[in-house]
Amino acid sequence: MNETVQRKIIIVGGGTSGWMTAALMVRLLDQDKFSICLIESEQLGTVGVGEATIPPIREFNYLLGIDEAEFLKETSATYKLGIKFEGWGTAQSSYLHSFGVHGRKLDGISFHHYWLKARQYSQTTPPFDGFALPGRMAKNNTFCYPEHNNSNLHTHSYAYHFDAVRYALFLRRWSEGKGVIRQEGQVEQVILDAEDGSISQLRMTDGSEHAADLFIDCSGFKSLLLGEALGVGYEDWSQWLPCNKALAMRTSLECAPAPYTLSSAKSAGWQWKIPLQTRMGNGLVYASDFISDERAEHHFTADCSGTPEASIRTFNFTAGRRKKSWEKNCIAIGLSSGFLEPLESTSIYLIQAAIYKLMELFPLDGHAHSERDEFNRGMATEYERIRDFLILHYKLNRREDSDFWRYCANMSVPDSLQHKMALFRDTGAIIEYDEGSFAEPSWLAVYLGQGYYPNNVHPLIERYSIKQLDSVLFDMTSELDACMSNASNPQEVLAKVISGEKIISRQPVTGMYGS
Repeated sequence: MNETVQRKIIIVGGGTSGWMTAALMVRLLDQDKFSICLIESEQLGTVGVGEATIPPIREFNYLLGIDEAEFLKETSATYKLGIKFEGWGTAQSSYLHSFGVHGRKLDGISFHHYWLKARQYSQTTPPFDGFALPGRMAKNNTFCYPEHNNSNLHTHSYAYHFDAVRYALFLRRWSEGKGVIRQEGQVEQVILDAEDGSISQLRMTDGSEHAADLFIDCSGFKSLLLGEALGVGYEDWSQWLPCNKALAMRTSLECAPAPYTLSSAKSAGWQWKIPLQTRMGNGLVYASDFISDERAEHHFTADCSGTPEASIRTFNFTAGRRKKSWEKNCIAIGLSSGFLEPLESTSIYLIQAAIYKLMELFPLDGHAHSERDEFNRGMATEYERIRDFLILHYKLNRREDSDFWRYCANMSVPDSLQHKMALFRDTGAIIEYDEGSFAEPSWLAVYLGQGYYPNNVHPLIERYSIKQLDSVLFDMTSELDACMSNASNPQEVLAKVISGEKIISRQPVTGMYGS
């Protein structure tokens, strides 16, 4: 009888990307056929500033079988209904990109066309973001879980703010309990096979060597395996995303956590505030070509509320991605594969997307040519579509108060984004794709939130009178008001869930805005 040969997988680097990868692998792979070892060093630490997420994180936790109450408690998590953008259109403007659809289709026509036509008649038309339930709840500092048996309460979703370091430790305990082996140590040398150039083994600083069939690079910005050892180049997108530095600092929580992330535009970038249960996460992303480091830090600390709980951490980065995410027998996941600034909280999503694609295309027989090519195509698409969505925020600004914002407003953009913008400008239509993380509600939130209005609306809307349009908006407002009666204080809901009280049956997210 032939004995099954166990294939070895080595993950280099812990943190969020390493332990998310280990957790899903040990959950889905046959442990009689695969062994999983994660190598990390306590001395190196992790980036640990990604504390805001988008709804797909709930699907990941659900797939692992993680209890939400335990997760909320262990990671100091709070609910997130969206992102509030201040100063991104004009210096005084404000809007919410929330996790929900705006209104609902009528006669097969998207609601935003009705809103746009009503706006042509009256400048006092209510803000567009108020027609999405989570946006309405966020503005009123309330929260409720989606309900599948209530047609008016299944059109929104939610995500979390959490401590990314504690999340990684939580997944580490979970993964080790399922059979993942953790190896403490630092990689000193990556040894390549003399014949095909693949990675054969890793030599550690203590002299030990570790061989494997498959290597997962979760080594962060260093990209130790894919970038340094295998020489995969980097595609630089800084001409469109010019911010290249970030400051981050924890402060005490001065007020009740709001159920949204705050992104405030500054003279040469933007500042985030992410509320956890007991502290505030603060950060400034900026372009060093437009402001000095000293001035950036001065403005950052002046805008941070609360008492500092740790020193300021500094990060240098170049927006872009590796030209390949999978080369030879090495797959890069997380920062080792690319980096897009956290404007729309996509860092953890990109980790998740890469793990999902890897598990879907896993090289079970050891030959990975077609699987590798499809993985690289899929991840390139993920990065590029998020890239375009982030660029949109900068491109649509109408500020005239700094060289940075004038540069962003006047810069050329990728052809893929130019096409999307031109189509919306001419018709009010949004291009929908099967791949990519942001759907129509997200694009509408930014387009209309930042004052980019189309020249035309759907032709069938032209037959509506002012009175009929007022009725449509009034009915939609009434429906949302009725839904709001189910919402309550987010901290009260959080406390009840953590204590074990069943609020409602919570199901995994199915797509960006599934509940």
